[in-house]
Amino acid sequence: MTHPFLDLAPLSAARFAAIEDRVARLLGTEQNVVIMQGEALLPLEGAIRGTAGPGTVALNVITGPYGQTFGDWLRDCGATVIDLAVPFHTAVTADQIREAFAEHPEIDFVSLVHAEAATGNTNPVAEIGEVVRAHGALFYLDAVASIGAEPVLPDAWGVDLCVIGAQKAMGGPAGVSAVSVSERAWLRMAANPRAPRRSYLSLLDWKERWIDGGRKALLHAPAQLEMLALEACVERIEADGLDAVMARHRAAALATRAGAVALGGGLEPYVYDSGEAAPVATTLRAPAGVVASEVVARALAADPALPLAAGGGALAKEMIRVNHYGVDASAGVVRGCLAALGAALAEKGLGVDVAGALRVVDAGWR
Repeated sequence: MTHPFLDLAPLSAARFAAIEDRVARLLGTEQNVVIMQGEALLPLEGAIRGTAGPGTVALNVITGPYGQTFGDWLRDCGATVIDLAVPFHTAVTADQIREAFAEHPEIDFVSLVHAEAATGNTNPVAEIGEVVRAHGALFYLDAVASIGAEPVLPDAWGVDLCVIGAQKAMGGPAGVSAVSVSERAWLRMAANPRAPRRSYLSLLDWKERWIDGGRKALLHAPAQLEMLALEACVERIEADGLDAVMARHRAAALATRAGAVALGGGLEPYVYDSGEAAPVATTLRAPAGVVASEVVARALAADPALPLAAGGGALAKEMIRVNHYGVDASAGVVRGCLAALGAALAEKGLGVDVAGALRVVDAGWR
């Protein structure tokens, strides 16, 4: 018995390298791109552990839960960490980064999340990159949620380590991820005695055994199905056009925000300023006296396929998240989410206008 997912010919080094090249083109980068065989937490942690150590002074920007995780990793590496935390309903500004450098000119590493799908905000990386470059610090960026939903330009923005994943706006697999690495990031790793070696976390292993060897022999057997899925995902983006894919996500975000306001019942955007709202997912603040997780559970009971979730941890009481990314960045999905949320709120006795919300979505999508 044959199966399309089984008995495939081994993935060659040349095919693997060709997929890396396509991802590099997606990022518009001349830097080395390494596709790592695991979910994006693998290169996110590997990049920090490769470049940070006891002599590192890191500015760690916290605009959501991932920023908190990066700070933990940096401290575990022995780095001195200066946390810059802003409320989750907003974004960090370049001026705040500039002020942090003025207070701590010894900062030589900056970690930032581009778009926080968990909180629905997005940060102005281009402006922040100018500040970081002016001070010569290494710039580490988590672009896992933003790639495919908004521009991600590591070379133009001066990003030294840019990590992406395919499972959100790219509409691809979760089992592989990628990181673009600048020459000075490689030099920082090579000089770091604590950088992982002969380890699944090691980027230096990929550099020395894969890139420096002309990309002729892989380190280990690749995750074949995930690599083929990544290739298909990039092909689809290339066919549609990256600008069109990003426009679809932007339209979904704007329609969700406007539709939620029109729905009423006390539902409102969690991120106040639409310019600071991520196009990959929209977070909404539940009405006063209503538990967000209960509203989401009721909406999903009506349609389990809807990309709805409550906020994580303490945010489960107040935050509703509409994950309109990948194939879900569509008018139909946005309509379905708002209709289900409206029905759930109506059951709690709140006055909502589902028909009005859907009209707003339709008008905004055209």
